[in-house]
Amino acid sequence: MKPLVDPDILEKCSLYPDYVEAKLGFRNHWYPTLLSEELAEGEFKAHEILGDRLLLTRVDGEVFAVRDRCLHRGVPFSRKPECYKKGTITCWYHAFTFDMASGELVDIMTNPRSNLIGKTGIAAFPVQEAKGLIFIFMGDDEPAALKDDVPPGFLDEDVCIRGIRQEVAANWRIGCENGFDSTHVFIHKESILLDGNDIALPLGFVPTSRDTFKVVTEEEGPKGIYDLLAEHCEPVFEGTVQGETVLQGHMGETRVASDISIWLPGVLRVDPWPDPSLTQFEWYVPIDEERHYYIATLGRKIATSEDESAFADEFENKWKDLALRGFNDDDIWAREAQQTFYKNDEAWYKEQLFEPDRNISKWRQLASEHNRGIQRYEHLL
Repeated sequence: MKPLVDPDILEKCSLYPDYVEAKLGFRNHWYPTLLSEELAEGEFKAHEILGDRLLLTRVDGEVFAVRDRCLHRGVPFSRKPECYKKGTITCWYHAFTFDMASGELVDIMTNPRSNLIGKTGIAAFPVQEAKGLIFIFMGDDEPAALKDDVPPGFLDEDVCIRGIRQEVAANWRIGCENGFDSTHVFIHKESILLDGNDIALPLGFVPTSRDTFKVVTEEEGPKGIYDLLAEHCEPVFEGTVQGETVLQGHMGETRVASDISIWLPGVLRVDPWPDPSLTQFEWYVPIDEERHYYIATLGRKIATSEDESAFADEFENKWKDLALRGFNDDDIWAREAQQTFYKNDEAWYKEQLFEPDRNISKWRQLASEHNRGIQRYEHLL
């Protein structure tokens, strides 16, 4: 099997070779796939993730996921999903029937005495639902605890989560680095969110210390890195060209984004954002080498069902369009522009990083050292 990346290129990227090779993402991690509301009871839905194609369904409220490929002749079940008994999927071609929970071949209606029945099956994947998202463990190892693959605070009982899912025409790593890039705020200088929520947003940040990062790699819990902007960076509110002031940052009253961090397998946490009462959690989930799902969510601490209902209304009527689209669509535009360069593997050593990009280098190193495996094409066979 041809390697994902030429070994000579990996040698030139010796500080983070796993990261450069992980075009399809990291294996043996939990990834969010669909929003819970996107999968109805009894519905079958195909979903691409980490170069693989899965079939999801909901049975008595519980979600199951198997590889969307019949083991007989390789056709996708999703081309014409047929279900004759709850909890199973029957291939439309030759009637091979599989249990959706285990993947076991439980019957072949065209040859019910086949010796294959009960002795083989298709890949089934562990599934958990949390905070309105459907998470799938993509790998072969014993699943880690979900709390080890989500940022701190996301699973807190008193945190209510609302979000959206979009597809972006760029590799997942570009999404991670766009989100964690402390000087990319320049692209947001004209965002409707700035006036819409009176946010203070500089044009960029100048590091004032090499001690800007806090790395979290304890044996239990998520692995990630904090960029301590508020403590070790100077915001730039005045933009100059050859000594002449040409731009000003947005001097709003709302102070946000004091705590920014990124976590394996590829999820950003910004606290608070886009309002002092909110935290943003956003995932960059690999689809294939050139696309990722951008799952952007906002969380708020709530005390009562009335609080939860009020947040749901506020999210739909304000934050969805103002922040998760009005602000974050700038990021999508930027990522897709970067894809042209980074789809060539040589880009990972031909790029020219500068001082504020130390956070990106630190993230690449952490991801290379603490991932649980690289997704490769041989895993999809």
